[in-house]
Amino acid sequence: MTSVQTPIGSTNSLPALRAEEQAALRRVAALVARGAPSDELFAAVAAEVGGLLGADLAGMIRHESDDAATPVATWAAEGEHPPVPDRWATEEGDPTRMVAETRRPARVDDWTAVPGPIAAFIRDELGVRSSVGSPIVVEGRLWGALAVHSRHSSPLPADTEARLHNFTELVATAISNVQARAEMRRLADEQAALRRVATMVARESPPAAIFAAVAEEVGRLLGVEGIRIARYEDGGGVEVMASWGAPDATVPVGTQVIPGDHGITSMVRRTGRPGRIDDHARATATSPSSLRGLGIRSAVGTPIVVEGRLWGVMVAASTRAEPVPAGTEERMGEFTELVAASISNIQARSDLAASRARIVAATDRERRRVVRDLHDGAQQSLVVTIMTLKQARQALEANDEAASELVSRAIEQTESAHDELRELAHGILPSVLAHGGLRAGVKALAGRMPLPVEVGVSVGRLSAAVEATAYFVVAEALTNVAKHAQAERAAVTASVEDGTLVVHVRDDGVGGARTDGSGLLGLADRLATLDGRLDVESPAAGGTLVAAAIPLAR
Repeated sequence: MTSVQTPIGSTNSLPALRAEEQAALRRVAALVARGAPSDELFAAVAAEVGGLLGADLAGMIRHESDDAATPVATWAAEGEHPPVPDRWATEEGDPTRMVAETRRPARVDDWTAVPGPIAAFIRDELGVRSSVGSPIVVEGRLWGALAVHSRHSSPLPADTEARLHNFTELVATAISNVQARAEMRRLADEQAALRRVATMVARESPPAAIFAAVAEEVGRLLGVEGIRIARYEDGGGVEVMASWGAPDATVPVGTQVIPGDHGITSMVRRTGRPGRIDDHARATATSPSSLRGLGIRSAVGTPIVVEGRLWGVMVAASTRAEPVPAGTEERMGEFTELVAASISNIQARSDLAASRARIVAATDRERRRVVRDLHDGAQQSLVVTIMTLKQARQALEANDEAASELVSRAIEQTESAHDELRELAHGILPSVLAHGGLRAGVKALAGRMPLPVEVGVSVGRLSAAVEATAYFVVAEALTNVAKHAQAERAAVTASVEDGTLVVHVRDDGVGGARTDGSGLLGLADRLATLDGRLDVESPAAGGTLVAAAIPLAR
């Protein structure tokens, strides 16, 4: 084999174009100008260059990857080109790799020792003796190559490379135009699909409807056989929330799947990032609804992240031999963001409804407690006091010596009722907080604790709502310490940081505090009314930290 790579010089160094070559170029240029379909254009170019250059065969390939190429057009002087494979595997040293690596025309005048399946087909099946190929470079990237072949013993003319190059430039212009138009259509279609889904999210459509719409929109945009949206479950499994595509590439919504270690869902779960599998033969799963079990050859998965936590995955699956196109991950990412927004909105609405229900229930319970305590305590004491005073008045009118004793008893009963009313008011809002602020209120709470409590409150007077909320956070947290923590010490701090009141209650107890108890949930609800936040850290045997943050400016 001899291979000659002919550099392309300036136009002035080339021989004058023959009239027939000019005519052929004009015909190709006309096809480019009117936006002819790719198949028509490629076939016309192969025919023009084959006939013009006196070749026996001509063809055009597209480089799919470093080791594969796809035929896109063929031509034969005898009228019918022998069948060619749908895809070529390339090999180091064959002319396809040569053109791809050098980005320059390449010539083969003897195919005898050229390696690879392409060379074997050209040499043995087509009977070609010499060939010239020229790269098709679109916007700086290798797109493919155009080649002519001769079965004659004499090699193709020396100027074949230069003349072939003129046609590849026209092909590159056409492909660039087609790609630009396709990109514009793709972007328009994508934006329209995103708007439709965003509208559903804004209208608070049911989750199932949004998931189904996203799966269908993405599937149609990408042109894949199947789309699946799945939620990650505890224990390593996933639940299918939406499935779209061909019947043999979909599974029913609600299906539980245990992905294999090499599956796309497991890959995304491990990394929290988009991933792809271009050969699903290695993927395993313990469910018959796995991607491999559905005949999927390649797949791309993008994570669905809700408020910083991995919620699930969207998977695009293809049964075709060629991998899912590059860039699919980014296109899917915009839709997973909408899915995440929808889930976040749903969770926010659910949390708000639950919070409101808890607030209403807590308010009702507190109202009933106050009524019960008033009725059973202070109200009864006042009734008895009134009766005693009436007896004292009768005794005074009758000059009965018991009058003085009755008055004394009435005073005692009044004082007792006063104490009960004060205790009741203390349960609602202590007077020490109203008069002395948060520092005084926390010190009063600490003074009633059965263990030492260090107090570090470095704030002045705040709004009544903020002080009351912070006070109840400390009261609930210290109550839990006394009841459950088995602690030896506790500490309360409060300070203002960047316009936010930060309250910490820490103990050295056994830890493991439950965050779903009614007391802490009630605190979280109360903080939420002030746009505040409650966080609880309670590792086993590591003590407990209850932290509240309350914005001061609303």
